[in-house]
This record gives sequence, structure tokens and C-alpha cells, in this order.
Amino acid sequence: MAARVQRLSRSMLKTLRDDPADAETVSHKLLVRAGYVRRTAAGIWTWLPLGLQVLENVTRVVREEMDASGAQEVLLPALLPKEPYEISGRYEEYGDLLFRLKDRKGADYLLGPTHEEIFTQVVKDQCTSYKDLPVTLYQIQTKYRDEARPRSGILRGREFTMKDAYSFDLSDEGLAESYQRQREAYTRIFERLGLDYRIVSAVSGAMGGSASEEFLAPAAAGEDTYAQCPSCGFAANTEALTVAVVPAPAVDHPETEELDTPDTPTIETLAEHLGVPASATLKNLLVKVDGEIVAVGVPGNREVDLGKLAEHLAPAEVELVTAEDFVGRPDLVRGYVGPQNGMAGKAFRYIADPRVAPGTAWITGANKADKHARYVVCGRDFEVDDYLDVVVVEPGDPCPSCGSGIELGRAIEIGHIFQLGRKYADAFELDVLGQNGKPTRVTMGSYGIGVTRAVAALAEQTADEQGLCWPREIAPADVHVVAAGKAMQTELALEVAEQLGAAGTRVLVDDRAGVSPGVKFTDAELLGVPTILIVGRGAKDGLVELKDRRTGEREELPVADAVSRLSGS
Repeated sequence: MAARVQRLSRSMLKTLRDDPADAETVSHKLLVRAGYVRRTAAGIWTWLPLGLQVLENVTRVVREEMDASGAQEVLLPALLPKEPYEISGRYEEYGDLLFRLKDRKGADYLLGPTHEEIFTQVVKDQCTSYKDLPVTLYQIQTKYRDEARPRSGILRGREFTMKDAYSFDLSDEGLAESYQRQREAYTRIFERLGLDYRIVSAVSGAMGGSASEEFLAPAAAGEDTYAQCPSCGFAANTEALTVAVVPAPAVDHPETEELDTPDTPTIETLAEHLGVPASATLKNLLVKVDGEIVAVGVPGNREVDLGKLAEHLAPAEVELVTAEDFVGRPDLVRGYVGPQNGMAGKAFRYIADPRVAPGTAWITGANKADKHARYVVCGRDFEVDDYLDVVVVEPGDPCPSCGSGIELGRAIEIGHIFQLGRKYADAFELDVLGQNGKPTRVTMGSYGIGVTRAVAALAEQTADEQGLCWPREIAPADVHVVAAGKAMQTELALEVAEQLGAAGTRVLVDDRAGVSPGVKFTDAELLGVPTILIVGRGAKDGLVELKDRRTGEREELPVADAVSRLSGS
């Protein structure tokens, strides 16, 4: 089947030599410079012709593998009534992330951030018997989230393309099978796209469910940090990395002793004043969880990962206390808070990291200005209401699987799969008539892929100093033919392009008049088509030059041989 030949002389393409002033990531810089996308507003992007072709190629791969997995494609509206999200509780949970609007009659609507509620309603309407299940539905559609700080180009936008899928099964065993089927489809998708990726354990958070895994693309621009063990292969998002609570060996600690510690409101000043390591101290961070003050205890040499804490406590809103929260609260002594003296479990809920285990002794605040206490023992002098692993993970921390030191890396989240269970089925009373004639509550799985994020991740992983360098599966063309400039060279370039197109090879041909060869070669490197065919000085002898965009390898050969090789004939 003949393929399209794109002539740059007839294309809307404007490349830039300099990076956009506000761009920080490789993908943001190069996608704009190469004329693939254009900023319309903060977090809102226009996909220009070549960029749209790349986006559609990614979409095609996703669609083909989803169809091969047995999933069925639907298309739900982006403009949604608020009532389903009120039923699930997410109308309030999403908070400021939701784009909310009213119609002319004053009815409340929102722009869909994700569609669990609507998919559940569709299946409730369409599937009434056990004979109708299992079923997996998916869509590839624009989503909307009012990000507070949209950044990194298309990596974190307020409008983005996502593939979301949902499985509906009669039993937990059926859900496990559907989950595995989608997991396998995801590996095929990302391998076909040419992405380097990791599958890591993740936190379900507000989504709920019994199992959750993320697909991460390692990249310096990534917003996720993941841990991996070089010894056993364990991998997890650091938000999902947990350590066990291991009680300390029984020791007869001295009674609590109060210490004068003037001007030591921080762990650093306290450790220096007492001449002890920070690890001997107990840091107590005060936060507000849905407005209620909660104390979080961690060893003094570790930091609280607020993102991790928020994931554990989702959908509750977590925020730091402010100076105003100490006003009129004599029980709150800023910089000198400790869990003893009746605070933990009484005045405050006390959450602790597992390292603050029963039997461990600490130096911590005495709940008095300029005072700390020594030999404050967990289980003797204070109790922990809830243990949550909430410290910032550090390289060398023990692997929860084998105990070896872990390594950390940055990555872009490109996919996330959940075993949701019955959270939404319960909310919407999604039942079907079972084989026994009685109602059976359906169980669900959720499977998302960031399609626009996959484009950015590919740009981040494959680009070099010259520009983009797309894998062939998703590039806007297979071959970029460059006519060096003379009329005879341009004529031959167009002839070669037509031959390749007729043989089914996708071709981009630079036939622009009045553009120097240097600019054309620079643009060819920037645009990132995997193979560059140069029609230059050798054209008079019937020779052209092939260049591999990724490796830089060059080869001169006759036109017929070049056409035969590139067309696979």
C-alpha cells in the first residue's frame, strides 16, 4: 500500500534555533523547537502537523494492543454532570483540580479528570446478567485537571490525552485474570513504543483497591522517584516503599530526664547542643489532616515525605500547620513538641514511622519552651496510633525483600494499573443477576496510560544534542529525504521520495527552495526521523547517502540500492 509523501515546501513547519525561555526539560525544549507543539496557554498545547502524527502513532499502538487484549473501545463525554462524582465522593475530594462550570440553566457540570463513575454507570445500564461479564472497556480521550503549576511542556498539562480502561468481573479471581491480561498488554505497548520502562509497586491512594503497579520511564525530568534493588530486582515507587515495625530488644531504660536546651528549635541545633547524632532525636512534625492537627514522628536524621504521607492518608487533605495554628494553644510549643505527657492518642493523633518502634528511646521535645526530654521510650512514655512509612527514602536504605541497599532513580509515570475491587460498584450498586439467580456485586479494575506523557517520555529518553530521535514505530516518517539545494538534486530527491512512498515507506522530503543545505541538515537532525537520505554531490553520479539518525553511521550507495533497502524490496 502506498504511503504518504510529505513535502516540506508545502508543509506548515517552523523550527527554532534557540530553546524557549520557559523550557526546563529536554522534551519541552525540543518539541517546541522542532515545531511539533505550540503553547496556547499555561498547561494547554496545540499539536502541530508533525506532532499530531507522532501522537496518533502512539495512540494507534495503544489501540491495537488494547483491542488485541479483548478490550472494547467506547467514547464517553468530557463534559459531565456533577451528580455521579457526588455519589462517589470525588466531587469534593478532587478539590481545586476539577474544572467546574454551570450551563445556562444553572446546572453544575465538570470537565472529566477521569471516568470511573461514568464507566460504572454505563455497565450498570448495559450489563444485567452474569452472562454479560466479564467485560473490559476503554477509551482514548482528552482529560482535564486544573494543575496549580503546569510545567515541563506536555508532561504536566491541564489538558492531556489518556487511555483509561476498566474491567468488570464477577469475582476476585476474575479480576486477577483481567488485571494480568492488561498488565501483559501494557508490556507489549511500551515495548513497541521503544520505551525503557520499569514496573514498580505503587500506592493506590484515593483510587483504592488491593493491588497497584506503575509503569515508569526512567528520565532525569521525571517527577516520580523509584527504588530498585540491584541484588534481587525489587522495584517500587518510593511512596509505596515500606519497612516493617520491628520492636527494639528489651532494655531497662532510665526514667525520662528533662534537659535545658535553650535556642534549639531545630534538630540540627539540638544535636549540636547535646553532642549527639541527629538519629538519636525524635522529630515531630505537625500537620493538619482535614483540618485536624496530627503529629508525625520520625527519626531526627530523616525527613517526612509529605507526598508519601498524603498518599497514605488519601483522600484526606494534608497540609502543614502555620504560625496561626499555635495561637491560643499552650499545649503546642513550637520547636519543642514531644509525643509524651499525654499528647499522643489523646490531644493529638500520633503517626510514627516504623523506625520509631516499641522499645526505642529518644531525645525529643518536652512540650516546654527551651526544654527537651531524654530517654523518652516508645511504648512506655508514649503510644503510636498508626504506623506509616513516611520518611524520604534514601539510597542505601534496606530493600524490603532481601535487605540489600537500594538505589534510587527519577522517572516519568506513563501507566498505572489498579485492582479497584468494589469501591465504585458499591457506590453505584453495580449488581448483575448471578448464576444462582441472586444479585452479584461486580468487581472492577482500572488501567491508565498517559498518551501525551508517553510522547514526552520518548523525547526525553531518545533525544541527543542534535535534537529528537524517534523510534521508527512512532516517528512522523520512516525516511527524511534531504535535497541539498540544486535543481537536479531536488528533482532526484522528489523522484526517490515518490518511489519510496509507492513502496509503502513513509517519507518526509525537504524540497524547500532558498534554504541552505546547512539549515536543512540541522532541521533533519532536530526533527528526529530515524533514517536520513541525503541527495547531495553524488547525485550527478546516481549516488545518495544514508545516515542512521540514532548512531550517526553513514553510507553512500546507488539510488536503486537505497530505494530497495529502505522499501524492503
